[in-house]
Amino acid sequence: MAELTLGASGKEQSIAVDINARGQMAGIIEDDDGHQRAILFDRRPIELGTLGGSEGFTKDINSRGDVAGTAQNAAGYWRAFVVPYGGAMRDVGTLGGNSSYGAAVNDHGLVVGFADTSDGYYRAFLADGARAPQDLGTLGGKISYAAGVNNHGDVVGTAALPDGYRHAFLYKNGGMRDIGTLGGRSSAASAINDNGMVVGASETPGRRWHAFVWDQGKMTDLGALIGYGDSFATAINNAGHVVGSIRVGDERRSFVYRDGKMTVHPGGYGLYLVNAINNQELVIGAKYAGKKFTAATMKSSQPAVETHGGQDLLSAAALVVTVAVGVMLYKRRYRGIALPASPV
Repeated sequence: MAELTLGASGKEQSIAVDINARGQMAGIIEDDDGHQRAILFDRRPIELGTLGGSEGFTKDINSRGDVAGTAQNAAGYWRAFVVPYGGAMRDVGTLGGNSSYGAAVNDHGLVVGFADTSDGYYRAFLADGARAPQDLGTLGGKISYAAGVNNHGDVVGTAALPDGYRHAFLYKNGGMRDIGTLGGRSSAASAINDNGMVVGASETPGRRWHAFVWDQGKMTDLGALIGYGDSFATAINNAGHVVGSIRVGDERRSFVYRDGKMTVHPGGYGLYLVNAINNQELVIGAKYAGKKFTAATMKSSQPAVETHGGQDLLSAAALVVTVAVGVMLYKRRYRGIALPASPV
């Protein structure tokens, strides 16, 4: 496991969000007061600034170094942004309301996320960074949120049904498709690769949450391969390798599903936050030690460490997991927009 401070100093915390093939990294630094800063690490840390407010954070980086995320504007509202490599931060806009959230950006600069509407709900959007965002609709309910986009422009996320339950969706060729569940009431998609494989988490008939991978109409239960706890897949690369997190009581573990084999890393031996896996087989996120997060990566092929019981030293870390949008944030709420509830 490699530690990456992203330029954090003293008691500041750092989280790696994503890394591209050029070694450019999107990340977050948080100070003692809980204020976050959006960072691009390109041989050195580059502060990306805000949209006139006091703070912001990144969520994704594409192959050419464009970064997507969310920042405050001068009025204090959170707004989705894209920073073209070498350029200035652009406000992606909203769907008629005051706020928006940037979740992912593909290699063509298309940004997805969710935004307030004029009627007080929020919807998944797709935007090119120049024109107004496109409302992707719902599955018959009132809300939706996008979490990932591939290089073909296919979008995944979560949308409400008429009965209020939320299902993972695939938006492709101008239409939104319900990709179902593992037999439970709800599901959420977090990422999609260029081959159309989707990952996320679904409720099971036994009311547990299991990570899944969906491919060509078939949803595979990765949580069943793990065999315990609640699991959540957060990312997938073009080789079909999946990463995510497991919750067992207060303990958090990370997993890598690679070439048909499931590897689980016990608390303290893998990444505590698992945000992405790139095509160079780096798993990206943060470790937790010394009562703070530090940005880190590990190879997807890293073997699991054998342990023999004992209390997970990381269980005291305070963290709110928002699986439905494929993002892990803590100590944050948006003004004017309600984050989807975690399914855990």
